[in-house]
Amino acid sequence: MTSTEPTAVNERPADALSATERAALDTVVSDLAAGETHWATLSLTSRSALLGAVAVTVAAQAERWVQVAALAKGLDRDSPLVGEEWLSGPYVVLTNLATLRGSIAAIDRGESPLRNTRFGRAPGGRVTVPVLPGTPFEALLLHGFSAEAWLEPGVTEEEARSRAGLGQRHPSRTGGVGLVLGAGNISAIPPLDVLYELIAHNRVSVLKLNPVLDALAPVYTDAFAPLIEAGLLAIVSGGAAVGGYLAHHEGVSHVHITGSAATHDVVVFGPGAEGRARRAAGTPLLRKSITSELGGVAPIIVLPGKWTSRDLTFQAEHVATQRLHNGGYNCIAGQVVVLSRDWPQKAAFLAALRVALTAAPARPPWYPGSDARVRDALAAYPGATRLGPDGGRLLIEAGTADPAALIGVEAFAPVLGVIELPGTGQAFLDAAVTVANEDFLGTLGANILGTPATIRRLGPGFAAALERLRYGTIAVNAWTAMGFLTAAAPWGAFPGHTTADVQSGIGVVHNAFLLADTERTIVRGPFRPFPRSVWHGEFALFPKPPWFVSARSAAKTTRLMTEFVSHPSWWKAPAIFLSAFRA
Repeated sequence: MTSTEPTAVNERPADALSATERAALDTVVSDLAAGETHWATLSLTSRSALLGAVAVTVAAQAERWVQVAALAKGLDRDSPLVGEEWLSGPYVVLTNLATLRGSIAAIDRGESPLRNTRFGRAPGGRVTVPVLPGTPFEALLLHGFSAEAWLEPGVTEEEARSRAGLGQRHPSRTGGVGLVLGAGNISAIPPLDVLYELIAHNRVSVLKLNPVLDALAPVYTDAFAPLIEAGLLAIVSGGAAVGGYLAHHEGVSHVHITGSAATHDVVVFGPGAEGRARRAAGTPLLRKSITSELGGVAPIIVLPGKWTSRDLTFQAEHVATQRLHNGGYNCIAGQVVVLSRDWPQKAAFLAALRVALTAAPARPPWYPGSDARVRDALAAYPGATRLGPDGGRLLIEAGTADPAALIGVEAFAPVLGVIELPGTGQAFLDAAVTVANEDFLGTLGANILGTPATIRRLGPGFAAALERLRYGTIAVNAWTAMGFLTAAAPWGAFPGHTTADVQSGIGVVHNAFLLADTERTIVRGPFRPFPRSVWHGEFALFPKPPWFVSARSAAKTTRLMTEFVSHPSWWKAPAIFLSAFRA
Protein backbone atom coordinates (compact mmCIF):
# COMPACT_ATOMS: atom_id res chain seq x y z
CA MET A 1 0.00 0.00 0.00
CA THR A 2 1.38 3.39 -0.94
CA SER A 3 0.43 7.02 -0.79
CA THR A 4 -0.88 8.44 -4.03
CA GLU A 5 0.26 12.07 -3.67
CA PRO A 6 1.74 12.79 -7.10
CA THR A 7 5.25 14.07 -7.49
CA ALA A 8 7.13 14.07 -10.79
CA VAL A 9 9.26 10.94 -10.57
CA ASN A 10 10.16 9.46 -13.91
CA GLU A 11 8.92 11.55 -16.80
CA ARG A 12 12.53 12.16 -17.85
CA PRO A 13 15.52 10.09 -16.66
CA ALA A 14 18.50 11.84 -15.10
CA ASP A 15 20.77 10.77 -17.97
CA ALA A 16 18.54 12.78 -20.32
CA LEU A 17 19.96 16.03 -18.95
CA SER A 18 22.21 17.91 -21.31
CA ALA A 19 25.86 18.50 -20.51
CA THR A 20 25.07 22.16 -19.90
CA GLU A 21 22.30 21.29 -17.44
CA ARG A 22 24.55 18.87 -15.58
CA ALA A 23 27.36 21.41 -15.41
CA ALA A 24 25.00 24.02 -13.95
CA LEU A 25 23.87 21.61 -11.24
CA ASP A 26 27.46 20.60 -10.53
CA THR A 27 28.25 24.26 -9.94
CA VAL A 28 25.31 24.57 -7.56
CA VAL A 29 26.60 21.66 -5.50
CA SER A 30 30.20 22.87 -5.44
CA ASP A 31 29.14 26.38 -4.41
CA LEU A 32 27.10 24.91 -1.57
CA ALA A 33 30.14 22.91 -0.42
CA ALA A 34 31.93 26.23 0.00
CA GLY A 35 28.88 27.51 1.89
CA GLU A 36 29.09 24.52 4.21
CA THR A 37 32.63 25.53 5.11
CA HIS A 38 31.43 29.07 5.79
CA TRP A 39 28.59 27.80 8.00
CA ALA A 40 31.08 25.83 10.12
CA THR A 41 32.88 29.05 10.99
CA LEU A 42 29.80 31.04 12.02
CA SER A 43 29.30 31.61 15.72
CA LEU A 44 25.95 30.83 17.30
CA THR A 45 25.40 34.56 17.71
CA SER A 46 25.93 35.04 13.98
CA ARG A 47 23.62 32.15 13.18
CA SER A 48 20.86 33.62 15.30
CA ALA A 49 21.35 36.98 13.62
CA LEU A 50 21.16 35.31 10.21
CA LEU A 51 17.82 33.74 11.10
CA GLY A 52 16.67 37.14 12.29
CA ALA A 53 17.55 38.58 8.90
CA VAL A 54 15.58 35.79 7.22
CA ALA A 55 12.57 36.64 9.39
CA VAL A 56 12.73 40.22 8.13
CA THR A 57 12.80 39.18 4.48
CA VAL A 58 10.07 36.58 4.95
CA ALA A 59 7.83 39.19 6.59
CA ALA A 60 8.56 41.60 3.75
CA GLN A 61 7.50 38.98 1.19
CA ALA A 62 4.50 37.63 3.13
CA GLU A 63 1.77 39.42 1.16
CA ARG A 64 3.34 38.52 -2.18
CA TRP A 65 3.91 34.94 -0.99
CA VAL A 66 0.24 34.51 -0.15
CA GLN A 67 -0.96 36.09 -3.38
CA VAL A 68 1.22 33.87 -5.56
CA ALA A 69 0.27 30.72 -3.65
CA ALA A 70 -3.43 31.56 -3.81
CA LEU A 71 -3.20 32.21 -7.54
CA ALA A 72 -1.39 28.89 -8.08
CA LYS A 73 -4.30 27.15 -6.33
CA GLY A 74 -7.01 28.96 -8.24
CA LEU A 75 -8.34 30.95 -5.29
CA ASP A 76 -10.04 34.29 -5.70
CA ARG A 77 -7.96 36.89 -3.86
CA ASP A 78 -11.03 37.87 -1.77
CA SER A 79 -11.88 34.32 -0.74
CA PRO A 80 -11.73 33.54 3.00
CA LEU A 81 -9.83 30.40 1.97
CA VAL A 82 -6.82 32.63 1.31
CA GLY A 83 -6.39 32.41 5.07
CA GLU A 84 -5.06 28.90 4.53
CA GLU A 85 -2.15 30.37 2.58
CA TRP A 86 -1.28 32.80 5.38
CA LEU A 87 -1.27 30.12 8.08
CA SER A 88 0.46 27.37 6.09
CA GLY A 89 2.86 29.81 4.48
CA PRO A 90 4.62 32.80 6.07
CA TYR A 91 2.92 32.45 9.48
CA VAL A 92 4.34 29.04 10.33
CA VAL A 93 7.75 29.91 8.86
CA LEU A 94 7.98 33.04 11.01
CA THR A 95 7.03 31.19 14.20
CA ASN A 96 9.59 28.51 13.36
CA LEU A 97 12.33 31.09 12.83
CA ALA A 98 11.55 32.80 16.13
CA THR A 99 11.60 29.54 18.09
CA LEU A 100 14.82 28.35 16.43
CA ARG A 101 16.45 31.66 17.33
CA GLY A 102 15.41 31.17 20.94
CA SER A 103 16.92 27.68 21.01
CA ILE A 104 20.20 28.86 19.47
CA ALA A 105 20.37 31.79 21.90
CA ALA A 106 19.99 29.41 24.86
CA ILE A 107 22.80 27.18 23.59
CA ASP A 108 24.95 30.26 22.99
CA ARG A 109 24.53 31.13 26.69
CA GLY A 110 25.68 27.65 27.63
CA GLU A 111 22.15 26.53 28.48
CA SER A 112 19.76 23.95 27.10
CA PRO A 113 16.75 24.98 25.01
CA LEU A 114 14.84 23.12 27.75
CA ARG A 115 16.49 25.09 30.56
CA ASN A 116 13.21 26.22 32.16
CA THR A 117 11.01 23.37 30.95
CA ARG A 118 8.61 21.73 33.37
CA PHE A 119 8.54 18.16 32.15
CA GLY A 120 5.51 15.92 32.37
CA ARG A 121 4.89 12.20 32.38
CA ALA A 122 3.03 9.95 29.97
CA PRO A 123 2.13 6.26 30.14
CA GLY A 124 5.07 3.90 30.17
CA GLY A 125 7.12 6.34 32.24
CA ARG A 126 7.79 8.55 29.23
CA VAL A 127 9.08 12.07 29.76
CA THR A 128 7.00 14.72 28.00
CA VAL A 129 8.04 18.18 26.85
CA PRO A 130 5.43 20.96 26.52
CA VAL A 131 5.71 22.55 23.07
CA LEU A 132 2.50 24.62 22.93
CA PRO A 133 2.06 27.28 24.13
CA GLY A 134 5.70 28.22 23.84
CA THR A 135 5.30 31.93 24.58
CA PRO A 136 2.81 34.14 26.43
CA PHE A 137 1.67 35.37 23.02
CA GLU A 138 0.81 31.81 21.91
CA ALA A 139 -0.96 31.22 25.21
CA LEU A 140 -3.26 34.12 24.39
CA LEU A 141 -3.69 33.73 20.63
CA LEU A 142 -4.28 29.95 20.80
CA HIS A 143 -5.98 29.87 24.18
CA GLY A 144 -7.28 26.40 24.97
CA PHE A 145 -4.83 24.56 22.69
CA SER A 146 -1.80 22.72 24.00
CA ALA A 147 0.74 20.20 22.76
CA GLU A 148 3.45 18.04 24.24
CA ALA A 149 6.19 15.92 22.73
CA TRP A 150 6.55 12.43 24.13
CA LEU A 151 10.13 11.22 24.25
CA GLU A 152 11.11 7.63 23.70
CA PRO A 153 10.68 5.28 26.68
CA GLY A 154 13.65 5.33 29.01
CA VAL A 155 14.84 8.88 28.24
CA THR A 156 15.31 10.85 31.47
CA GLU A 157 14.72 14.54 32.06
CA GLU A 158 18.45 15.16 32.38
CA GLU A 159 19.12 13.33 29.11
CA ALA A 160 16.40 15.36 27.42
CA ARG A 161 17.97 18.62 28.58
CA SER A 162 21.52 17.64 27.73
CA ARG A 163 20.71 16.31 24.24
CA ALA A 164 18.44 19.16 23.16
CA GLY A 165 20.15 21.33 20.57
CA LEU A 166 21.11 18.64 18.06
CA GLY A 167 23.57 20.07 15.53
CA GLN A 168 23.91 23.41 17.33
CA ARG A 169 25.57 21.68 20.27
CA HIS A 170 28.51 21.01 17.92
CA PRO A 171 28.30 23.82 15.36
CA SER A 172 31.53 23.02 13.53
CA ARG A 173 30.45 19.44 12.74
CA THR A 174 28.67 19.93 9.46
CA GLY A 175 26.46 17.50 7.58
CA GLY A 176 27.52 18.19 4.03
CA VAL A 177 25.32 19.29 1.15
CA GLY A 178 21.78 17.95 1.23
CA LEU A 179 19.04 17.75 -1.36
CA VAL A 180 15.54 18.80 -0.29
CA LEU A 181 12.85 17.57 -2.68
CA GLY A 182 10.13 20.11 -1.97
CA ALA A 183 6.44 19.41 -1.50
CA GLY A 184 3.94 20.63 -4.06
CA ASN A 185 0.95 21.22 -1.81
CA ILE A 186 1.83 23.46 1.16
CA SER A 187 4.08 26.44 0.55
CA ALA A 188 5.77 26.44 3.97
CA ILE A 189 7.02 22.86 3.73
CA PRO A 190 10.06 23.41 1.45
CA PRO A 191 11.54 26.29 3.50
CA LEU A 192 10.76 24.59 6.81
CA ASP A 193 12.59 21.48 5.61
CA VAL A 194 15.56 23.60 4.53
CA LEU A 195 15.69 25.34 7.92
CA TYR A 196 15.59 22.06 9.80
CA GLU A 197 18.38 20.60 7.67
CA LEU A 198 20.51 23.68 8.36
CA ILE A 199 19.92 24.03 12.10
CA ALA A 200 19.34 20.46 13.29
CA HIS A 201 21.98 18.86 11.07
CA ASN A 202 24.32 21.71 10.05
CA ARG A 203 23.56 20.74 6.46
CA VAL A 204 23.31 23.25 3.62
CA SER A 205 20.71 22.49 0.96
CA VAL A 206 19.83 22.59 -2.66
CA LEU A 207 16.04 22.90 -2.72
CA LYS A 208 14.48 21.30 -5.79
CA LEU A 209 10.99 22.74 -6.12
CA ASN A 210 8.01 20.64 -7.02
CA PRO A 211 6.77 21.86 -10.42
CA VAL A 212 3.28 22.41 -8.96
CA LEU A 213 4.56 25.31 -6.83
CA ASP A 214 7.28 26.49 -9.19
CA ALA A 215 5.59 29.91 -9.38
CA LEU A 216 6.86 30.54 -5.84
CA ALA A 217 10.51 30.33 -6.90
CA PRO A 218 10.96 34.13 -7.15
CA VAL A 219 9.19 34.60 -3.80
CA TYR A 220 11.37 32.03 -2.07
CA THR A 221 14.47 33.58 -3.64
CA ASP A 222 13.65 36.96 -2.15
CA ALA A 223 12.26 35.66 1.15
CA PHE A 224 15.34 33.54 1.85
CA ALA A 225 17.91 35.85 0.27
CA PRO A 226 20.10 35.95 3.41
CA LEU A 227 20.60 32.18 3.26
CA ILE A 228 21.21 32.21 -0.49
CA GLU A 229 23.70 35.09 -0.27
CA ALA A 230 25.57 33.27 2.50
CA GLY A 231 25.96 30.21 0.26
CA LEU A 232 23.76 28.03 2.48
CA LEU A 233 20.83 27.52 0.10
CA ALA A 234 20.30 27.17 -3.61
CA ILE A 235 16.89 26.86 -5.25
CA VAL A 236 16.45 24.97 -8.52
CA SER A 237 13.46 24.05 -10.65
CA GLY A 238 12.81 21.10 -12.91
CA GLY A 239 11.28 17.67 -13.00
CA ALA A 240 12.46 14.22 -12.04
CA ALA A 241 15.57 14.41 -14.20
CA VAL A 242 16.92 17.25 -12.05
CA GLY A 243 15.87 15.60 -8.81
CA GLY A 244 17.33 12.25 -9.83
CA TYR A 245 20.65 13.74 -10.91
CA LEU A 246 21.04 15.63 -7.64
CA ALA A 247 19.90 12.72 -5.47
CA HIS A 248 22.70 10.54 -6.86
CA HIS A 249 25.28 13.33 -7.11
CA GLU A 250 28.56 12.45 -5.43
CA GLY A 251 28.64 15.88 -3.80
CA VAL A 252 25.25 15.42 -2.12
CA SER A 253 25.42 13.58 1.20
CA HIS A 254 21.76 13.32 2.17
CA VAL A 255 18.27 13.49 0.67
CA HIS A 256 15.08 14.72 2.34
CA ILE A 257 11.77 14.30 0.55
CA THR A 258 8.22 15.37 1.26
CA GLY A 259 5.81 13.63 -1.08
CA SER A 260 4.59 10.11 -1.67
CA ALA A 261 5.92 6.69 -0.80
CA ALA A 262 5.95 5.93 -4.53
CA THR A 263 8.28 8.86 -5.18
CA HIS A 264 10.47 7.85 -2.26
CA ASP A 265 10.80 4.33 -3.62
CA VAL A 266 11.77 5.58 -7.09
CA VAL A 267 14.47 7.80 -5.56
CA VAL A 268 15.82 4.98 -3.38
CA PHE A 269 15.35 1.90 -5.59
CA GLY A 270 14.70 3.21 -9.10
CA PRO A 271 11.55 3.11 -11.25
CA GLY A 272 9.48 0.28 -12.70
CA ALA A 273 9.83 -3.44 -12.26
CA GLU A 274 13.57 -3.21 -11.67
CA GLY A 275 13.00 -0.77 -8.83
CA ARG A 276 10.39 -3.02 -7.25
CA ALA A 277 12.78 -5.95 -7.50
CA ARG A 278 15.54 -3.97 -5.79
CA ARG A 279 13.14 -2.97 -3.04
CA ALA A 280 12.14 -6.60 -2.49
CA ALA A 281 15.80 -7.64 -2.42
CA GLY A 282 16.83 -4.75 -0.17
CA THR A 283 19.41 -3.45 -2.63
CA PRO A 284 18.86 0.30 -3.02
CA LEU A 285 20.39 2.41 -5.75
CA LEU A 286 20.66 5.37 -3.38
CA ARG A 287 23.83 4.94 -1.34
CA LYS A 288 23.27 7.74 1.12
CA SER A 289 20.94 8.57 3.99
CA ILE A 290 17.40 9.72 3.34
CA THR A 291 14.68 11.18 5.55
CA SER A 292 11.09 11.69 4.52
CA GLU A 293 7.54 12.82 5.30
CA LEU A 294 5.13 10.89 3.11
CA GLY A 295 1.57 11.24 4.33
CA GLY A 296 -0.86 8.39 4.85
CA VAL A 297 -4.50 7.78 5.69
CA ALA A 298 -5.42 9.69 8.84
CA PRO A 299 -8.27 8.33 10.97
CA ILE A 300 -10.78 10.54 12.77
CA ILE A 301 -12.03 8.50 15.72
CA VAL A 302 -15.35 9.85 17.04
CA LEU A 303 -16.08 8.78 20.62
CA PRO A 304 -19.79 8.12 21.20
CA GLY A 305 -21.32 10.40 23.79
CA LYS A 306 -24.12 12.85 24.39
CA TRP A 307 -23.68 15.77 21.99
CA THR A 308 -25.86 18.85 21.64
CA SER A 309 -27.11 19.94 18.22
CA ARG A 310 -24.46 22.68 18.22
CA ASP A 311 -21.80 20.11 19.06
CA LEU A 312 -22.87 18.03 16.07
CA THR A 313 -22.70 21.05 13.77
CA PHE A 314 -19.35 22.31 15.04
CA GLN A 315 -17.62 18.94 14.96
CA ALA A 316 -19.07 18.16 11.53
CA GLU A 317 -17.45 21.39 10.30
CA HIS A 318 -14.27 20.30 12.10
CA VAL A 319 -14.23 16.99 10.22
CA ALA A 320 -15.07 18.70 6.92
CA THR A 321 -12.11 21.03 7.49
CA GLN A 322 -9.77 18.12 8.11
CA ARG A 323 -10.74 16.72 4.71
CA LEU A 324 -11.28 19.85 2.61
CA HIS A 325 -8.57 22.22 3.86
CA ASN A 326 -6.28 23.11 0.93
CA GLY A 327 -8.86 21.46 -1.31
CA GLY A 328 -8.14 18.05 0.22
CA TYR A 329 -4.47 17.99 -0.81
CA ASN A 330 -2.79 17.63 2.57
CA CYS A 331 -0.63 14.76 3.73
CA ILE A 332 -2.35 15.10 7.11
CA ALA A 333 -5.92 15.39 5.82
CA GLY A 334 -8.43 13.41 7.83
CA GLN A 335 -9.57 10.72 5.43
CA VAL A 336 -11.67 8.15 7.29
CA VAL A 337 -14.15 8.79 10.10
CA VAL A 338 -14.38 5.88 12.54
CA LEU A 339 -17.84 5.79 14.14
CA SER A 340 -19.53 3.58 16.69
CA ARG A 341 -22.25 1.53 15.05
CA ASP A 342 -24.10 1.69 18.38
CA TRP A 343 -23.95 5.47 18.93
CA PRO A 344 -27.53 6.77 19.16
CA GLN A 345 -26.48 10.04 17.48
CA LYS A 346 -24.62 8.43 14.59
CA ALA A 347 -27.30 9.30 12.03
CA ALA A 348 -27.56 12.88 13.28
CA PHE A 349 -23.80 13.32 13.05
CA LEU A 350 -23.69 11.94 9.51
CA ALA A 351 -26.48 14.29 8.51
CA ALA A 352 -24.56 17.24 9.93
CA LEU A 353 -21.43 16.04 8.13
CA ARG A 354 -23.23 15.98 4.78
CA VAL A 355 -24.38 19.55 5.37
CA ALA A 356 -20.86 20.69 6.28
CA LEU A 357 -19.26 19.02 3.26
CA THR A 358 -21.89 20.55 0.98
CA ALA A 359 -21.69 24.05 2.46
CA ALA A 360 -17.91 24.43 2.40
CA PRO A 361 -16.80 27.10 -0.09
CA ALA A 362 -16.32 25.98 -3.66
CA ARG A 363 -12.81 25.78 -5.02
CA PRO A 364 -11.22 24.25 -8.13
CA PRO A 365 -9.51 20.84 -7.97
CA TRP A 366 -6.11 22.45 -8.36
CA TYR A 367 -3.70 19.60 -7.60
CA PRO A 368 -2.75 17.43 -10.60
CA GLY A 369 -4.56 14.12 -10.82
CA SER A 370 -7.32 15.03 -8.38
CA ASP A 371 -10.22 14.30 -10.72
CA ALA A 372 -8.76 10.91 -11.60
CA ARG A 373 -8.37 9.98 -7.93
CA VAL A 374 -11.98 10.99 -7.24
CA ARG A 375 -13.06 8.79 -10.17
CA ASP A 376 -11.02 5.89 -8.77
CA ALA A 377 -12.72 6.27 -5.39
CA LEU A 378 -16.14 6.42 -7.04
CA ALA A 379 -15.35 3.30 -9.06
CA ALA A 380 -14.39 1.46 -5.87
CA TYR A 381 -17.53 2.68 -4.07
CA PRO A 382 -20.30 3.37 -6.63
CA GLY A 383 -22.74 4.18 -3.85
CA ALA A 384 -20.73 7.17 -2.66
CA THR A 385 -22.60 10.43 -2.15
CA ARG A 386 -21.46 13.30 -4.36
CA LEU A 387 -21.57 16.61 -2.50
CA GLY A 388 -20.59 20.23 -2.94
CA PRO A 389 -21.49 22.85 -5.55
CA ASP A 390 -20.20 20.72 -8.44
CA GLY A 391 -20.56 17.28 -6.90
CA GLY A 392 -16.79 16.96 -6.73
CA ARG A 393 -16.67 15.90 -3.08
CA LEU A 394 -17.30 12.29 -2.12
CA LEU A 395 -18.67 10.93 1.13
CA ILE A 396 -18.20 7.17 1.20
CA GLU A 397 -20.11 5.33 3.90
CA ALA A 398 -18.48 1.93 3.57
CA GLY A 399 -21.15 0.01 5.46
CA THR A 400 -20.58 -3.67 4.75
CA ALA A 401 -18.28 -2.99 1.76
CA ASP A 402 -14.59 -3.82 1.95
CA PRO A 403 -12.91 -0.67 3.37
CA ALA A 404 -9.48 -1.53 1.94
CA ALA A 405 -9.62 1.14 -0.77
CA LEU A 406 -10.50 3.73 1.89
CA ILE A 407 -8.01 2.87 4.60
CA GLY A 408 -5.17 1.54 2.45
CA VAL A 409 -4.85 4.27 -0.20
CA GLU A 410 -4.20 7.94 0.43
CA ALA A 411 -6.88 9.72 -1.63
CA PHE A 412 -5.14 13.12 -1.80
CA ALA A 413 -8.45 14.50 -3.03
CA PRO A 414 -11.78 15.66 -1.53
CA VAL A 415 -12.80 12.11 -0.60
CA LEU A 416 -14.00 11.31 2.93
CA GLY A 417 -14.80 7.80 4.11
CA VAL A 418 -16.80 6.49 7.05
CA ILE A 419 -16.40 3.09 8.65
CA GLU A 420 -18.30 1.73 11.62
CA LEU A 421 -17.21 -0.50 14.48
CA PRO A 422 -19.37 -2.08 17.19
CA GLY A 423 -19.36 -1.05 20.82
CA THR A 424 -19.28 2.04 22.98
CA GLY A 425 -16.99 3.40 25.67
CA GLN A 426 -13.62 1.73 26.14
CA ALA A 427 -14.52 -1.25 23.97
CA PHE A 428 -15.14 1.00 20.97
CA LEU A 429 -12.01 3.07 21.56
CA ASP A 430 -9.83 -0.02 21.89
CA ALA A 431 -11.28 -1.48 18.70
CA ALA A 432 -10.72 1.81 16.84
CA VAL A 433 -7.10 1.99 17.98
CA THR A 434 -6.48 -1.58 16.84
CA VAL A 435 -7.95 -0.92 13.39
CA ALA A 436 -6.01 2.35 13.05
CA ASN A 437 -2.75 0.65 13.97
CA GLU A 438 -3.16 -2.54 11.97
CA ASP A 439 -5.20 -1.63 8.90
CA PHE A 440 -4.68 2.06 8.05
CA LEU A 441 -1.89 3.15 5.71
CA GLY A 442 0.82 5.15 7.42
CA THR A 443 1.50 6.60 10.84
CA LEU A 444 1.68 10.37 10.32
CA GLY A 445 -1.38 11.48 12.28
CA ALA A 446 -4.58 10.38 14.00
CA ASN A 447 -7.47 12.43 15.39
CA ILE A 448 -9.85 11.73 18.29
CA LEU A 449 -13.05 13.70 18.93
CA GLY A 450 -15.07 13.35 22.12
CA THR A 451 -16.76 15.38 24.81
CA PRO A 452 -14.71 16.17 27.90
CA ALA A 453 -17.22 14.15 29.94
CA THR A 454 -16.68 11.10 27.74
CA ILE A 455 -12.91 11.38 28.02
CA ARG A 456 -13.12 11.79 31.80
CA ARG A 457 -15.23 8.67 32.09
CA LEU A 458 -12.67 6.69 30.12
CA GLY A 459 -10.03 7.82 32.61
CA PRO A 460 -6.79 5.80 32.49
CA GLY A 461 -8.19 3.84 29.56
CA PHE A 462 -8.02 6.95 27.40
CA ALA A 463 -4.38 7.57 28.28
CA ALA A 464 -3.63 3.93 27.52
CA ALA A 465 -5.29 4.32 24.11
CA LEU A 466 -3.05 7.30 23.31
CA GLU A 467 -0.04 5.19 24.20
CA ARG A 468 -1.20 2.35 21.95
CA LEU A 469 -1.82 4.58 18.92
CA ARG A 470 1.32 4.35 16.80
CA TYR A 471 1.17 7.76 15.12
CA GLY A 472 3.64 10.62 14.94
CA THR A 473 1.01 13.20 15.92
CA ILE A 474 -2.24 12.51 17.75
CA ALA A 475 -4.81 15.28 18.13
CA VAL A 476 -7.52 15.19 20.78
CA ASN A 477 -10.40 17.54 19.95
CA ALA A 478 -8.11 19.25 17.47
CA TRP A 479 -6.76 18.52 14.02
CA THR A 480 -3.26 17.07 13.76
CA ALA A 481 -2.38 19.99 11.47
CA MET A 482 -2.06 21.96 14.73
CA GLY A 483 1.08 19.90 15.28
CA PHE A 484 2.34 21.05 11.88
CA LEU A 485 1.65 24.68 12.83
CA THR A 486 3.43 24.35 16.20
CA ALA A 487 7.05 25.36 15.67
CA ALA A 488 8.50 23.38 18.57
CA ALA A 489 6.53 20.20 17.88
CA PRO A 490 8.42 17.37 16.19
CA TRP A 491 6.62 16.53 12.93
CA GLY A 492 6.89 13.19 11.19
CA ALA A 493 5.86 9.56 11.18
CA PHE A 494 5.92 7.28 14.18
CA PRO A 495 9.49 5.95 14.58
CA GLY A 496 10.53 2.63 13.11
CA HIS A 497 9.93 2.76 9.37
CA THR A 498 12.66 1.72 6.96
CA THR A 499 13.44 2.51 3.33
CA ALA A 500 12.05 -0.90 2.37
CA ASP A 501 8.74 -0.23 4.16
CA VAL A 502 8.67 3.53 4.45
CA GLN A 503 4.94 4.10 5.18
CA SER A 504 4.71 7.75 6.34
CA GLY A 505 8.42 8.39 6.37
CA ILE A 506 11.62 8.43 8.37
CA GLY A 507 12.73 11.12 10.81
CA VAL A 508 11.16 14.41 11.94
CA VAL A 509 11.24 18.07 10.94
CA HIS A 510 10.22 21.42 12.50
CA ASN A 511 11.12 20.49 16.12
CA ALA A 512 12.39 23.98 16.88
CA PHE A 513 13.41 23.09 20.46
CA LEU A 514 15.81 20.70 18.69
CA LEU A 515 14.73 17.74 20.81
CA ALA A 516 16.44 14.38 20.51
CA ASP A 517 14.82 10.97 20.99
CA THR A 518 11.26 12.06 20.13
CA GLU A 519 8.47 9.53 19.69
CA ARG A 520 5.24 11.44 19.07
CA THR A 521 3.38 14.71 19.62
CA ILE A 522 0.03 14.96 21.42
CA VAL A 523 -2.12 18.00 20.58
CA ARG A 524 -5.18 18.93 22.61
CA GLY A 525 -7.90 21.46 21.91
CA PRO A 526 -11.32 22.49 23.21
CA PHE A 527 -14.29 20.37 22.17
CA ARG A 528 -16.39 23.51 21.86
CA PRO A 529 -15.54 27.05 20.73
CA PHE A 530 -15.82 30.06 23.00
CA PRO A 531 -18.21 30.99 24.57
CA ARG A 532 -19.85 27.55 24.60
CA SER A 533 -16.57 26.10 25.85
CA VAL A 534 -16.85 28.12 29.06
CA TRP A 535 -20.57 27.42 29.46
CA HIS A 536 -19.77 23.70 29.45
CA GLY A 537 -16.81 23.90 31.83
CA GLU A 538 -13.82 24.19 29.46
CA PHE A 539 -11.54 27.13 30.11
CA ALA A 540 -10.86 27.98 26.48
CA LEU A 541 -11.30 31.43 25.00
CA PHE A 542 -10.76 30.45 21.36
CA PRO A 543 -13.70 30.99 18.96
CA LYS A 544 -14.20 29.04 15.73
CA PRO A 545 -10.63 28.44 14.50
CA PRO A 546 -9.57 30.47 11.46
CA TRP A 547 -8.35 27.30 9.75
CA PHE A 548 -11.92 25.98 9.55
CA VAL A 549 -13.11 26.02 5.94
CA SER A 550 -16.33 27.56 7.24
CA ALA A 551 -14.57 30.51 8.95
CA ARG A 552 -15.82 33.61 7.13
CA SER A 553 -13.14 35.95 8.49
CA ALA A 554 -10.21 33.54 8.03
CA ALA A 555 -8.24 35.62 5.53
CA LYS A 556 -8.21 38.74 7.68
CA THR A 557 -7.61 36.86 10.95
CA THR A 558 -4.65 34.90 9.63
CA ARG A 559 -3.12 37.97 7.99
CA LEU A 560 -3.31 39.74 11.35
CA MET A 561 -1.79 36.69 13.07
CA THR A 562 1.10 36.73 10.60
CA GLU A 563 1.69 40.42 11.16
CA PHE A 564 1.60 39.76 14.89
CA VAL A 565 4.29 37.05 14.84
CA SER A 566 6.52 39.18 12.61
CA HIS A 567 6.35 42.05 15.14
CA PRO A 568 4.69 40.82 18.37
CA SER A 569 2.80 43.37 20.43
CA TRP A 570 0.02 43.00 22.96
CA TRP A 571 -1.66 46.00 21.29
CA LYS A 572 -2.28 43.90 18.17
CA ALA A 573 -4.17 41.14 20.00
CA PRO A 574 -7.62 42.83 20.23
CA ALA A 575 -7.89 43.21 16.45
CA ILE A 576 -7.07 39.51 16.00
CA PHE A 577 -9.73 38.42 18.46
CA LEU A 578 -12.30 40.79 17.00
CA SER A 579 -11.71 39.34 13.55
CA ALA A 580 -11.70 35.76 14.85
CA PHE A 581 -15.06 36.23 16.57
CA ARG A 582 -16.56 37.18 13.21
CA ALA A 583 -15.73 33.73 11.79
